[in-house]
Amino acid sequence: MATSTISTQIQLVNRPVGWPTHADFRTVTVDLPELAAGQIRVANEFISVDPYMRGRMNDAKSYVPPFVLGETMGGGAVGRVVASADDAFAVGDVVTHGYGWRDLVQEDSAGFRVVPELPGISLSAYLGVLGMTALTAYVGLLEIAKLKEGDTVFVSGAAGAVGSMVGQIARLKGAKRVIGSAGSAEKVALLTSKYGFDAAFNYKDGAIKDQLAAAAPEGIDVYFDNVGGEHLEAALASFNDGGRAALCGAISLYNSTDTPVGPTNMMNIVTRGLTLTGFTLGNYWNHLPAFTAEMTAWLTAGQIVFDETVVDGVDNTIDAFLGLMRGENTGKMVVRTGELVPAL
Repeated sequence: MATSTISTQIQLVNRPVGWPTHADFRTVTVDLPELAAGQIRVANEFISVDPYMRGRMNDAKSYVPPFVLGETMGGGAVGRVVASADDAFAVGDVVTHGYGWRDLVQEDSAGFRVVPELPGISLSAYLGVLGMTALTAYVGLLEIAKLKEGDTVFVSGAAGAVGSMVGQIARLKGAKRVIGSAGSAEKVALLTSKYGFDAAFNYKDGAIKDQLAAAAPEGIDVYFDNVGGEHLEAALASFNDGGRAALCGAISLYNSTDTPVGPTNMMNIVTRGLTLTGFTLGNYWNHLPAFTAEMTAWLTAGQIVFDETVVDGVDNTIDAFLGLMRGENTGKMVVRTGELVPAL
């Protein structure tokens, strides 16, 4: 079991304008003190990089406070307890937490959650298919968009961590047709060959509105939006009466320095009786038990598949995040922080 007390951490030092760069971050090493009562020390095995983090780099009011300059980047992570001053946490326990971009973390135990190890499944799954990513898909599709059996579903950014889960959950819950967009021919092929989408298209190949109309000639009932912009306008054009959208993200706009232009066909919301609902996961944690039960069953039965893009080394976390912003990931992007800590 690891005994080091030196923690390598990535901190935000500038508010990015447009695309973030390495100059907006710094890497520091911290010598952790002796454990205080009620604290635990955890060697992270995987840390998460996610699109929402770009928004938190801005000093703007949002659903969560912005990252503080000069402090270590927060975010999801999973690792093993290597030292404990709380009897509820044993050395070797696997825990998830939100302390983010560091290889070794020491905090009050209240900030950690013990999770079970599943045979043959990497602990990184707790950052994706068994974690916040897939829970976002589950809540957005079922609670926000209120998927009904027989619906036609369109997912933008469908080869990403959230999108790939949305499509598979829709199929398992009885959608009639599931359509996805992605940014390369390889990702488009993956959607139909591995994730069970009925149709998919490359949004770079032509007008999204036209490609969606061709893929959904009978229209769509549900839209799960990860991208915004032209994708949202295309969905508004294809909606059937009474359609519902779960607005989860707008990655196409996150690094733009121009004033965004909204869809030109917003009147469709009125004439077709559409419902567009934005959401953030923090208001829906009450769905975690139901999600955990269903997703664990689907995963262990082989009914859900997932991909990860793994970047090695905590020092490469910034590169992983920038790669995520450029769409270089298939499925969940995670950073493997170093040598994995063996189970006891």
